[in-house]
Amino acid sequence: MRQGARLSRRSLLALGAAAGVSAALPLRAQNAAGERHGLSAFGDLKYPPNFPHFDYVNPGAPKGGVFSQTGSSGQFNQNLETFNSLNIYSQRNDGALGMEMTFASLMLRALDEPDAMYGLAASSVSASEDGLTFRFRIRPEAQFHDGSKITAHDIAWTINTLKTIGHNILRIMLKDVENAEGAGDDVLVVRFVNNRGREIPLIVAGLPIFSRKYFEGRDFDEATLSAPLGSGAYRTGRLEPGRFIEYNRVAGWWGEKLNVSRGLNNFDTIRYEFYRDRDVGFQGFTARNYLFREEFTSRIWATSYDFPAARDGRVKKEILPDQTPSGAQGWFINTRREKFSDKRVREALALTMDFPWMNKNLMYGSYERTYSYFQNTDMAAQGKPSPEELALLEPFRGKIDDAVFGDAYMPPEADGSGSDRTLLRRASALLREAKYEIKDGKRVSPTGEAITIEFLINTTSFEPHHSAIISNLRRLGIDANMRVVDPAQFQLRLQTFDFDITVQRFSTSSTPGESMRPFFRPPLPSCKARVTSRAFPIPRSMR
Repeated sequence: MRQGARLSRRSLLALGAAAGVSAALPLRAQNAAGERHGLSAFGDLKYPPNFPHFDYVNPGAPKGGVFSQTGSSGQFNQNLETFNSLNIYSQRNDGALGMEMTFASLMLRALDEPDAMYGLAASSVSASEDGLTFRFRIRPEAQFHDGSKITAHDIAWTINTLKTIGHNILRIMLKDVENAEGAGDDVLVVRFVNNRGREIPLIVAGLPIFSRKYFEGRDFDEATLSAPLGSGAYRTGRLEPGRFIEYNRVAGWWGEKLNVSRGLNNFDTIRYEFYRDRDVGFQGFTARNYLFREEFTSRIWATSYDFPAARDGRVKKEILPDQTPSGAQGWFINTRREKFSDKRVREALALTMDFPWMNKNLMYGSYERTYSYFQNTDMAAQGKPSPEELALLEPFRGKIDDAVFGDAYMPPEADGSGSDRTLLRRASALLREAKYEIKDGKRVSPTGEAITIEFLINTTSFEPHHSAIISNLRRLGIDANMRVVDPAQFQLRLQTFDFDITVQRFSTSSTPGESMRPFFRPPLPSCKARVTSRAFPIPRSMR
């Protein structure tokens, strides 16, 4: 667990209350007189103007070589197992991992601060007294890979485009942006709506920068294997869809000598390998097809690192302490489907999981149960709400579940038998309360329709975990099955909400704000945002 200063649930809720009362109040780092070299939602910046480099980098690190890996995380439409498009900011198709490296942004995150950002394409930023208008000054040396200058008009076009036709997640997060425009080539003006979220200026500062001229006559939303004109430290190199993609460091990149870039972007080539099965991917690692692997499969970690290169030290294993918000992995229920609309049904489904049995028999005792969306942080709820929290919650009494005013949620504890009779009896009682009765040995809805559930997965690694739950569901009279599909079909079915239940994982930031909207708010008009409900909290990785 991370030590030192962290944000508590109480301070987070107090912050939310203050923002709700007067979200337009100026923030110190954003609204101090004149221009600032950085942004932070909380005001304080660790690094002064003209700092030489981030403390966590080696500014003299040698450059060169190749770094190859399989992907461990993605964003927007990126797929960990395959790709068929280099457009990762569209809702369509499967985007290639690593494409974000080809684009510069206004500012760059400092990884040793909760949310601070410092100037990359923007040399400075200033804000109006009401905190609703921000002006970013663009560096004159900032340019695209073809040598054309990055202007404020390019960045304004980027923001407005992503807000209107970008990936749904971006459209939701940019809801509080009113508009963006260039006040000449070197000053970008971004206006926000009243009562904007505190995090939204930081989200804007981290967006990729696209060339307006490049996209003239092109469909921004289309899938493509032609690399769009970039502006970042890397450009797209060799690729074979579904197998690998390489990114080559841009020689003489305009941002190379900036303080936010020193010590970074050291490899000449960064390569991503794609395998449609993690077990096959591991075999590729043992054959030295790639050089770095982050292990997510407890079975492989416990039983398979005994190949020659691991025994003689050519492969080195390390367990790193997790000092970040762990987030949540679990079975996500598609609540758009009528059969899952009653929360008692969803609660009954959760009671069919015997985590102690799974952990012992399938996961080598490697994991602890997830109980919060904010796992591994002080923001995870503990006990009953404090008086300060109750003061914030009282206006919503009667509009939200009464359980919010009681003890913090904890998942049910099974007896480790694999089929806990006590929990299954509770599940059956909940289903009866929801008018889901047994008829001819099958659980049927109030309209007489038999309940069936399909678990959608894209890897056979999950099959044993699902089999255990499916067995318990059948004891409740519910027919359930697994559907294993290829990564591309899996991505498409998620994007079109063509599933009953699937496994997903997400994590929150150290300073959660607007980035939480895609997970915890209803869809915007004309925006099919993913809104799912987690019924079965499980460990960060259970494979």
